[in-house]
Amino acid sequence: MAYSPTVRRRRLSNALLQFRLATGLDSKEVARRLKWTASKVTRIERNEWKLPSVGDVMDLLDLYEIADEATRNAVITLAREARKRGWWEEEFKGILGGALVGLEWEAAEINAFETILIPGLLQTEAYAAAVFRGGQVLGDSDVQRHVEARIARQRVLEREDPPTLWAVIDEAALRKHVGGIAVMRAQLHHLCQMAERPNVGIQILPDAVGAHVSMTGSFMILDYAAQEDPSIVYVEVGTAGDLFLEKPEDVAQYRQDYSHLRASALSASASVAYINELVKHLK
Repeated sequence: MAYSPTVRRRRLSNALLQFRLATGLDSKEVARRLKWTASKVTRIERNEWKLPSVGDVMDLLDLYEIADEATRNAVITLAREARKRGWWEEEFKGILGGALVGLEWEAAEINAFETILIPGLLQTEAYAAAVFRGGQVLGDSDVQRHVEARIARQRVLEREDPPTLWAVIDEAALRKHVGGIAVMRAQLHHLCQMAERPNVGIQILPDAVGAHVSMTGSFMILDYAAQEDPSIVYVEVGTAGDLFLEKPEDVAQYRQDYSHLRASALSASASVAYINELVKHLK
């Protein structure tokens, strides 16, 4: 599996933070000794850099007295890998430039909840095109480019050792006629086909459930195989940007909410039957 520079940058920031904490130094003292600004240290530890400097990383390792050769080499390799560009940045610059695709690419498990849209990883081309046209902002060529990027993002499910994707979808997303009846019929059939994959699970949260624990919106929990890559929650907040939550207590709260959603939703097999029944009534 090709690694994700996005995940590598996050792992590198976490490692450098832990090294500093182990020394007992605060960020201001680190900045003073290296003749940096305190904000530079903070940006490094918060993963707010785009291309980490290998030289800066080596200076930090020296300051923190990391003498073990294997550890130093591993961190320096991490810094070099973090400087590379992901395929999404090369192929779809300006379209897939956010962190989500990079975080998805190396995930071992993805748990998603969607309220009014089919999850992006499960969308058909026609459905995605209708979504992008919905804002009446993009021209035809831009819509096509965004659709290509959306479908390319789905490669994560085709990669060697793909992640497990479990999606809880509110029934409202199935009933909204995005792109018209024919597009929705094909989209619903696609959901049933995807649900047959061993690494994909789909549950429908029916309207009959009424109010539930996540009425405020959609979110995604991403888990990783490597212990040094902690789980993260992605919350899409519309035009205001994306929100990534990494604090253990935040992740735990969303994980608890997701458990409630799964318990309230139809089982995987009942969900497929429910989708097929909805298709019959599409007129």
